[in-house]
Amino acid sequence: MAPLLEPSTGFKFDNVKRNQMLADKGHLLPRATKTGTTIVGLVYKDGVILGADTRATSGPIVADKNCEKIHFLAPNMYCCGAGTAADTEFTTNIISSQLALHSLNTGREARVGAALTMLKQYLFRYQGHIGAYLVLGGYDVTGPHLYAIQAHGSTDKLPYMTLGSGSLAAMSVFESGWRAGLSRDEGVELVKDAIEAGIFNDLGSGSNVDVCVITKGNVEYLRGYSTPNQRVAKEQTYRFAPGTTEFIVPNATAQRSEEEGTAMDVSA
Repeated sequence: MAPLLEPSTGFKFDNVKRNQMLADKGHLLPRATKTGTTIVGLVYKDGVILGADTRATSGPIVADKNCEKIHFLAPNMYCCGAGTAADTEFTTNIISSQLALHSLNTGREARVGAALTMLKQYLFRYQGHIGAYLVLGGYDVTGPHLYAIQAHGSTDKLPYMTLGSGSLAAMSVFESGWRAGLSRDEGVELVKDAIEAGIFNDLGSGSNVDVCVITKGNVEYLRGYSTPNQRVAKEQTYRFAPGTTEFIVPNATAQRSEEEGTAMDVSA
């Protein structure tokens, strides 16, 4: 009888005890790379509006100035991702394919609640080791829906929400400006202002503002809706007239004799 083998998929924790032993001996263990993002969402009178900045960071380095953080899930729902870029990208791709199969099997448009259940069960399975923090928005037969999903699988349902390192600055804009029954233009401007608050007050967020408006039977993806960080012409020039800085031309003969005098004696 063949022995039972452990499944090769998923995470393994074989090195937990080894890492603890190294830590006890004073060795520094690698730390997770800090990420930065501002993602938001709100419900308005006709649907849902999502927003995100476009800066991708790798520690203190800006890796991408114009990345996409609003991911496609289904024709009637999109998802903003904060955290580890690869995790948010592939997590949304996996759930998007499952939603497509679900729609084919049922012959109906997928509900936002179904996507919420798939996402939170998938993330809970890995106990937070998949660094995906998501804002899910969509419109189905029961109306508009907006959810926040944490990396450990916990969820929230609110009329407006923010996630990411710039979430506090964005939330201050929402709490002062959101009200029930916002129009489309008012909602889009409020989302833009919230994302820009994160861009200007959080080092991990930056570049442009992407907006996605989801209504019944229609989606508007406004890529680069606002570009508050465009480079402008320099106010001063750095060209100086010849002779501005005085310098001395070294004497080649004196320099050669000095080098010969200080040369190391390598003779045996």
